[in-house]
Amino acid sequence: MELSVLMGHSPATIDDKGRLKVPASFRKVIEDRYGRDCFITSTDGAHAMIYPMPVWEDFQSRLAKVPSTSLAKAKMLERVNYFGQVGAIDAQGRLLVPTVLRNVAGIAGDVVVLGNQDHLIVWNEERIHKRMTESPMTAEDFKELELHGV
Repeated sequence: MELSVLMGHSPATIDDKGRLKVPASFRKVIEDRYGRDCFITSTDGAHAMIYPMPVWEDFQSRLAKVPSTSLAKAKMLERVNYFGQVGAIDAQGRLLVPTVLRNVAGIAGDVVVLGNQDHLIVWNEERIHKRMTESPMTAEDFKELELHGV
């Protein structure tokens, strides 16, 4: 079955040079729908987020509508730019993850890549397992999603 959105998870590896080998199923969706250019960043340093460039540009255009006096906007821009870097998936399917982000998020060697509809999230394997255990879905979470028709 061919995916049309980024979903599911896949183990992956970040090599000694800091390049993520983008899992083939995710790579195909990104390249077919968006091209090879991406923006790799984080809002909290806990994990990396890989946005195909058209998705990132759409986010940036929505953020541009927020007044320049907004502290939330300033915080967001500070974080995504501190951790962020423009990159492109190379012919071998690799994408360089910024050094500062690799170090802070602890993503090196074996990692887990999650599809998140229009972007990817890269986690240190131990951190994602801990997060899943410590922050389970609650009745309130399901109730909120139900309000949105999910």
